[in-house]
Amino acid sequence: MVYFYKNRKDIMSNKTILNKKSISFLEKYLNNAAPTGYEWEGQKIWMDYLRPYVDEFITDTYGTAVAVINPDAKYKVVIEGHADEISWYVNYISDNGLIYVIRNGGSDHQIAPSKIVNIHTKNGIVKGVFGWPAIHTRDRAKEEAPKPENIFIDCGCNTKEEVEKLGVHVGCVITYPDEFHILNNSNFVCRALDNRMGGFMIAEVARLIHENKKQLPFGLYITNSVQEEIGLRGAEMISHTIKPNMAIITDVTHDTTTPMIDKKKEGHIKNGEGPVIAYAPAVQQKLRDLITKTAEEKNIPFQRSALSRATGTDTDAFAYSNGGVPSALISLPLRYMHTTVEMVHRDDVENVIKLIYESLLKVKGNETFSYFD
Repeated sequence: MVYFYKNRKDIMSNKTILNKKSISFLEKYLNNAAPTGYEWEGQKIWMDYLRPYVDEFITDTYGTAVAVINPDAKYKVVIEGHADEISWYVNYISDNGLIYVIRNGGSDHQIAPSKIVNIHTKNGIVKGVFGWPAIHTRDRAKEEAPKPENIFIDCGCNTKEEVEKLGVHVGCVITYPDEFHILNNSNFVCRALDNRMGGFMIAEVARLIHENKKQLPFGLYITNSVQEEIGLRGAEMISHTIKPNMAIITDVTHDTTTPMIDKKKEGHIKNGEGPVIAYAPAVQQKLRDLITKTAEEKNIPFQRSALSRATGTDTDAFAYSNGGVPSALISLPLRYMHTTVEMVHRDDVENVIKLIYESLLKVKGNETFSYFD
């Protein structure tokens, strides 16, 4: 069910949150490659954008970046997204110069054939293509589907030695070059919206706090974690550094209204109909109630999602750290996850930003969220 409130009169209803500077930052941030384990160039772009709005930065050895407002406060609140994108590794180079790969994160092997790729080497980018046998040469009765073990990259070389002379070796990371664009004036499309959009949205929250001159009664730790795509590792590490009192995580979730998705299994979520508030064991119910009440009071449309066992997001890493941290998950509906044409609706992006911003203004800075108080 979608919760949508008409005739909205919340404090931002008569203006658009995103401006030209925001969109310019988003485009630059998305177009930069930041695969798992190699996030630092994207983090530099993110920190440069946030610099006028925050008091200081924290970084760790693996590349997580945290922008801090009011760092001297004892009570610490995290808002978090993750910075990495899925990619491939060079795994094997054949004698005839073809490159075979393994995943770095949940890369979709079925979309690979015919895609252009960037192979990242110490000599710079080497271009290649995921080749595939022409339709004319395939036996329809025994047609083989793309699989991780049979997809391959051709970078125009005829021997292994030619490939190696380009600087390509086992372990080089491979990304797609697909860049940001807008469909029908309202849909953002790019690779890596999962979850570069999270980093973008929490950055916009920090901007709003600064521009609206809000004085927070707590320290706000705007956290852009690394290595989510391979097991929530960046969040796991930084949670022990910050030791927060509460955390609001934002990630993407599936729009389930496109073909071949079973709503009885995945639930009903649709792009353009609002942020998705999660129900799961890792989600602390009193914190979630604060968020849903805020959405209702500020007339922010929202949807609900039930998640079995784990959320599969950095919410789990924060919730189960430091003896238990009250955590909640606000997700952005997204179509075509882990492809190069991931798609989100601008209205949902703005409403996630609104919901996090308004929820933070409800936090007094001394909450335990205990059921026993």
